Amino acid sequence: MISGRIACRSIALMLAAASLLPVGSASADPEPPAGGPGAELVPGVPLDLLQPAPADTADQALPPKVYEPSAEEDAVEPKDAPDATRDLVEYVTPMDALGGVKCSDEDGPHQREVERWLGRKADGEQSAADCRAIRRFQVKHRIKPAIGFAGPVTWATMRLESARKNPNAAGKCPVRAYRVACVDLDRQIAWVQTGRKVVFQPVSVRSGRKGYGTRAGWHRVYWRHKNHVSTLYNSPMPYAQFFDGGQAFHGVYGSIFTEVGSMGCVNMRLDDARALWKLLRKGDRVYVWGHRTEG
Repeated sequence: MISGRIACRSIALMLAAASLLPVGSASADPEPPAGGPGAELVPGVPLDLLQPAPADTADQALPPKVYEPSAEEDAVEPKDAPDATRDLVEYVTPMDALGGVKCSDEDGPHQREVERWLGRKADGEQSAADCRAIRRFQVKHRIKPAIGFAGPVTWATMRLESARKNPNAAGKCPVRAYRVACVDLDRQIAWVQTGRKVVFQPVSVRSGRKGYGTRAGWHRVYWRHKNHVSTLYNSPMPYAQFFDGGQAFHGVYGSIFTEVGSMGCVNMRLDDARALWKLLRKGDRVYVWGHRTEG
């Protein structure tokens, strides 16, 4: 049993490390942050199904070479994401990932925030009652595994649920007669509004990590490239819509619910990036505010 635990932990640490190392990054790049208490979490799927995490998001630091794609190029749709990426798979502790856990007794990295959202005593300590309440939420929103662990996927889903009715309730995204893509770094969500009408419902996003933060303020979509490939990582950035230098909205083929942020872009689940592509146009305004609290 001891050797099994050591092996599991070793796998978890390797996966966590892999998820933080940019492919082909220059040695001069700053070291990515450890990512806080969630850095050693792994996807909550059976260990034999655990796949190596993607090395990093397919962002690029420098502005891309802008050109007019041909009609033939634009007609090609980016490849679809694997079905598994549409699932909300919670990140859990390595021991919980072994399977067989019905209700986790571990404190999650978002324990206090999740407890507060559920109206429970926000002491940051997991209890049997806390676990049952978290599990009910996870079952309702099809988060797997529904074992009551207060991880990043559960917390992101709660933030998104709170924003659905009126994402701009706090008035932080300026109301204009024209279309504005709003990016709330505090809550890690984005939506589009025209005047006070929300024309693109809020979705979860992943913004830039420490040292590569998504830049706040007013921006404008200046180039849209459906099948863009990052020149920095030689990796796909499907449905890329650049609004500030090398920073863009784009889809990813892995999970966006990681404790460590992107390299500056606003990462979206592929289906959300595709829907946003159909709405926005060159010249549309983007407004970004707040800051990402995780790494």
